[in-house]
Amino acid sequence: MSTTITRKLGVALSCLSLTCLAAAAAMPDATMTPAGPEMLGFTPRGAAQERDLEQRFDSRLSASEMRAWLKQLSSEPNQVGSPHDKANAEFLLAQFRKWGWNAHIEVFDVLYPTPTQELVEMVGPTSFKATLHEPPVKDDRTSALGGALPAYNVYGADGDVTAPLVYVNYGMAGDYKELARYGISVKGKIVIARYGKGWRGLKPQLAYEHGAVGCLIYSDPRDDGYFNGDSYPNGGWRPPEGIQRGSVMNIGQYPGDPTTPGYGSVPGAKHLPVKDAASILRIPVLPISYADATPLLQALGGPLAPASWRGALPLTYHLGAGPAQVHLMVKSEWSLKPIYDVIAMLKGSTDANEWVIRGNHHDGWVFGAWDPLAGTVALMGEAKALGALHRRGWVPKRTIVYASWDGEEPMLLGSTEWAETHAGELQRKAVLYLNSDTNARGFLSVGGSHSLQHMVNQVAAGVTDPETKVSVQQRERALMEITGAELKASPMDKELARLAAGGGDVPMSALGSGSDYSPFLDHLGLATLHVEFGGEDADAGIYHSRYDSFDHFIRFGDPTFEYEVALAQVAGHIVMRMADAAVLPMRFSDFSATLDRHVKELHEEVDAERKAAQRQHGLLDANAYQLAADPTHPVAPPERLSDVPNVDLAPLDQAAERLQQSVKAYETAYDARAAAGLSIPAGQLREINSLMASMEQRLLAEAGLPGRPWYKNMIQAPGLLTGYAPKTIPAVREALEARNWSGAEQYAVATAKVLDDYRMQLDRITALLTVTRR
Repeated sequence: MSTTITRKLGVALSCLSLTCLAAAAAMPDATMTPAGPEMLGFTPRGAAQERDLEQRFDSRLSASEMRAWLKQLSSEPNQVGSPHDKANAEFLLAQFRKWGWNAHIEVFDVLYPTPTQELVEMVGPTSFKATLHEPPVKDDRTSALGGALPAYNVYGADGDVTAPLVYVNYGMAGDYKELARYGISVKGKIVIARYGKGWRGLKPQLAYEHGAVGCLIYSDPRDDGYFNGDSYPNGGWRPPEGIQRGSVMNIGQYPGDPTTPGYGSVPGAKHLPVKDAASILRIPVLPISYADATPLLQALGGPLAPASWRGALPLTYHLGAGPAQVHLMVKSEWSLKPIYDVIAMLKGSTDANEWVIRGNHHDGWVFGAWDPLAGTVALMGEAKALGALHRRGWVPKRTIVYASWDGEEPMLLGSTEWAETHAGELQRKAVLYLNSDTNARGFLSVGGSHSLQHMVNQVAAGVTDPETKVSVQQRERALMEITGAELKASPMDKELARLAAGGGDVPMSALGSGSDYSPFLDHLGLATLHVEFGGEDADAGIYHSRYDSFDHFIRFGDPTFEYEVALAQVAGHIVMRMADAAVLPMRFSDFSATLDRHVKELHEEVDAERKAAQRQHGLLDANAYQLAADPTHPVAPPERLSDVPNVDLAPLDQAAERLQQSVKAYETAYDARAAAGLSIPAGQLREINSLMASMEQRLLAEAGLPGRPWYKNMIQAPGLLTGYAPKTIPAVREALEARNWSGAEQYAVATAKVLDDYRMQLDRITALLTVTRR
């Protein structure tokens, strides 16, 4: 740890306040070596013009306008199929046209089941009927409005089951292993899981795979309720009756309409029968509040739950099964319903066939003020400002496409169907997909294609954080350093802190799924970014509930709307730089360095597996294990780990090393061209940019990831058993986690092949930069 980092951490950790964090971020860093004044992809003159353009753009952003838009858009229930959802799409269309954009609505007919009957009741040993209802809240003006659907989990199966109840903690894979140690099976049972620690759709899916006939998911106050702060309306956290809705579609298979996998749900498209849709769940599932969950959990017997399984409810947590007997019933209306994507375009000048695409969805689960309309109003502010610049004579080099997606909440319906419908055109034309979703007060977070990392850092260094008055990049760097210094910091947090402390670019994260970037990155292989602010709000407590309202947001989200303006600045600057750069602002050394870290992680995982097997084989037998165990915790002997062979990751090592050499050659060629003012003949420049724009497509495998061919990106993807959370080098990593040693070697070869394809295309770009044409 450098003395500079120690100084920053000492300041920040001594008081943990915003002011102190700002001081930490603003301190000069003796180890920092600035990237230089040049703007990636621009000539010095072009960079000066771009900065002037961005200043004019910023001056047209209005927090008060964003506040008014948010109030209007969130004034009525906004779920798919609601009148207000369509009205919002039509309002957005009118605004785009008013601001000078060529805009239209694209309609898709998607399978969207809506509940007609729901019931959760305890029929033994006592009686209790869950309310499944969120009552109005004092001082929340929209919470009493009608028109919202009941709280439910979309794409769960219909069913009517009665069975003993089992508490499964968070309902993730490790929890079922723990239950097995107690000798508890969920076969033929209904499980109750708490939200958190993993994507909700995995909870009923894993329950089904273990033989359960139904699933309840509740929000424990330890995770997003009174354990964290005052409940709404006194504070921002989930009240007793708050219910988290959400999709339980099997996102591991594919997002989008489950009955049109891989192709767009345009009107008239062929739809699979529901029984043949692989991503629809096979058991009934419902979300419930912790007020409704309390009597069910109180009625459970059986062993005490492990300490780490106990939430914050005033009861003793038991595992079951029973004696609580629960009756769960769900009936839905399964039909096609229209969704409305708003697509707006500003046509480019010299490179109109290259598209910069910016998106955010507009549908919510009820009112959706934070999720997603706080992001939508930032997008609207950008579109209005860009339209004003366009009317005053600015024309981007590349075409800019703004999209307001519908149907994101059920599982990325609008974006996926649009991307699948226009797949060929997008892969020919798109140079970037830039996404946002929720947004609130706090820290900048960016994930996506690492070749864009340097450009994003340059943008972030030029945007001022509204509270601390340092750049949003500096504030993000300070947060990473502090997080990495905490006692419970994960290895990833520590690695990010180390990289951030080096004084160069703040590292970006990988992306999994859970928002509209997924079809563009995972399926089409487009350069992709996801940006948002947050971390100092209390919106997690009302996530996907009726209480995600305008009144909650103006108290606990971003009262001044300054972070909506900040998001518009970051996203707008990225859009303009991608649209106007002479050479697309990508730096491939960042991808190469990130790849090296991920390959190193794979080696560390193999070593950890080998050491674990050696320890177990050498030190443990069934008797020793039983003696070491907690005597109050009856367990079965552990399953012996198989020997870990010397998994051969050499193909990945070699591909990563070859890429390093190609990256060095590219940067030498680019630097020479930049020093000469990026003077490149027009035809040659178009060829260079076309190849750069399609670099991410080289990371796709046509066959897709093992068992899920829709996902084709071999470098970053959602994990099969994580849902939203990303897995890097996923085919290899998940084979290792499954102890499929031969599979890991097979996928190492396959991943090395796409990396070589990526490298060879980079070599073509280098050759074009090197050669002089007239």
